[in-house]
Amino acid sequence: MENCDLEIIKRHMGEDKTLETLYHEHLDYEKMLEKFNNKNYLTPSEELERKNIQKLKLLGRDKIEAILRKYRKG
Repeated sequence: MENCDLEIIKRHMGEDKTLETLYHEHLDYEKMLEKFNNKNYLTPSEELERKNIQKLKLLGRDKIEAILRKYRKG
């Protein structure tokens, strides 16, 4: 995430619980993906789980971006 986005998130997290939840989920997904990416080999089930986490992370990022657009306009 860009620094300006992080600043907006930090500024509004206390008042926007949806944004706060999505941001924390995003960080959790990043940590999960990092564990998979640090492995030399993934089993087929691990690869599937990794792809599902990537999809969830992208979905969350899209939702965060929609909220950030609202704050950028305001």
